Amino acid sequence: MSEARTLWEEGHELGHQVAALGFALAITVASLDLTLGSEVGQVFDVAFVLVCVLVAILVRPEDFFTVGVLPPLIMLAVIGLVAISRPGAVADRGAPLAEAVVNGLSDHAVALAVGYALCLLCLAIRERFTRDAGVDREVTRRSG
Repeated sequence: MSEARTLWEEGHELGHQVAALGFALAITVASLDLTLGSEVGQVFDVAFVLVCVLVAILVRPEDFFTVGVLPPLIMLAVIGLVAISRPGAVADRGAPLAEAVVNGLSDHAVALAVGYALCLLCLAIRERFTRDAGVDREVTRRSG
């Protein structure tokens, strides 16, 4: 008899696939945000936090490290690409690239901190749950 799987057991995607998905979703939302307005704003921030949680839930346990370092890299890549293509969307017009990137990162620092914290929290819960579930399965196997 198989037990119902919980949310914490569902992740089974490879780390590099989840990383690609996270980058793709974040850049898509940033593009949509730029299409709707003149800057990367709160729509991106909310979506970024959701993407961070999503990748932490989807990844397989063997690739937790990959996702554990992913949120800052996604944010840097998205802000960097926006700064290259439309610097006025993340900084003052005519600002140098480095200034645009730093300004964009500082504008979205709260989303980065919340997304990163939730990502790491999900990974920690999943790690604890899979470790405890593994012990329970071993005890059941030995006694059965």
